[in-house]
Amino acid sequence: MVDKMQWINVLSTRPSLEAAISEVVEEALIKLSAKPNLGLVFISSAFTSEYSRLLPLLAQQLNVPVLIGCSGDGIVGTNGWGQAQELEAQAGLSLTLACLPSVNIRPFHIIAEELPDLDSSPDAWIDLIGLPPNPTPQFILLSSNFASGINDLLKGLDFAYPGSVTVGGQASGGGMGNNIALFCNNKLYHQGTVGVALAGNIKLDPIVAQGCRPIGIPYQISQCDRNIILELDEQVPLILLRDLIASLSEEEKILAQNSLFVGVAMDEFKQDLHPGDFLIRNILGVDPTTGAIAVGDYLRPGQRLQFHLRDAQTSAQDLEFLLKRYREEKISDPSPVGALMFSCLGRGQGLYRKPNFDSTLFRRYIKDIPVGGFFCGGEIGPVGASTFLHGYTSVFAICREIGNRVGERR
Repeated sequence: MVDKMQWINVLSTRPSLEAAISEVVEEALIKLSAKPNLGLVFISSAFTSEYSRLLPLLAQQLNVPVLIGCSGDGIVGTNGWGQAQELEAQAGLSLTLACLPSVNIRPFHIIAEELPDLDSSPDAWIDLIGLPPNPTPQFILLSSNFASGINDLLKGLDFAYPGSVTVGGQASGGGMGNNIALFCNNKLYHQGTVGVALAGNIKLDPIVAQGCRPIGIPYQISQCDRNIILELDEQVPLILLRDLIASLSEEEKILAQNSLFVGVAMDEFKQDLHPGDFLIRNILGVDPTTGAIAVGDYLRPGQRLQFHLRDAQTSAQDLEFLLKRYREEKISDPSPVGALMFSCLGRGQGLYRKPNFDSTLFRRYIKDIPVGGFFCGGEIGPVGASTFLHGYTSVFAICREIGNRVGERR
């Protein structure tokens, strides 16, 4: 009987799907000392025409009770030298296998039409997932697109499973993302959300790096209408924004033309705000007549807001800050066994001008654990006590045992 959690990842760059599957399965099973009960597979869009062959070919060589996965325009995995590698615009197959003793694993596929109304009771969402709220489950979700109802699903899970952690991403592939694949056990889907709920002796620690830095000072929203800011600190928002941009350096002014965002503070009472305290949202437009600003989320009066900028240096600094903080806060917890990485298509080499940046930085601070994942069309992760769909973000989920011995920290 296995009583210790195991987590491995294998990455293949072979251009033949059969060869790639054989490579990842053979190496993965050699590394494991017990039968896996969870698998996650990510396949690059270089294999778009062969998505339907993935699960039958895997089933010939791998027997795992629960397997989910999806397609991605980029794939993340751990190569034969134990290094994290991000494969962008090339063939790649990433397979994670885990032995999770004392963990109840519940796979599911949900389409938008099956979602309960947001006014429904928690029981409706619990019936949908098929898992009780205690012990608190952890969720990994892989969705198709906005039509999948992913935002409503995230709200429902937060409502029905308070204290749970939900991470994941939207599948990508096929140029504009029209040709994507979702996998759940022996079935291939093109719409909806596939996922697993993990309940028991397991914890997923999230790191959500949105890649922005604040500029200016925080303002309080004094008037708004859904996603339109009408007043900040009882002043015209556009006037405040113009004054702020005028105070920036020349380099920052250029950056603000294309990389200006708003950050909404998620803790209404926290005075000293840092990276990770804000939910970053796009600025959708301004009304020069009224001075109102439209953003990519609903707001309410009383919330605090600060403008943000994003570039490669800021993105790197943001992730490094969060990794340092995590290492300091979790040093006495049980050691992590593995991690998943869900990174935006807008990051990677296109942002940093060098390969493997986020995954290498992650391994600098969280050492010697396998990492698997993919490049997403949207990233799922918590900010504060709620879960959101993000853009331009890298979400890491670090897996560890909770620890159930007397006196052991939970």
